[in-house]
Amino acid sequence: MSELEPTVLWRLFQSPGRHARAVLLPGNPHVTLTFFVDNVMDRAENFDSMDIALFRSDDVKRTLISDGWREDS
Repeated sequence: MSELEPTVLWRLFQSPGRHARAVLLPGNPHVTLTFFVDNVMDRAENFDSMDIALFRSDDVKRTLISDGWREDS
């Protein structure tokens, strides 16, 4: 991951044609994690460390998968 560029961490899909993604925005002193559903920002959260932001991203992904979202389009 670049220190300066936003990074898409994952994309999930749900029929018909719905999609969600997590985007990490590196910064100093905070790392911002954003979630988009159908190209609309759902929320943004700031974290003090990259590890915590990545943990949160994985947690949201697991929740969405348990709600019927999938990784393949």
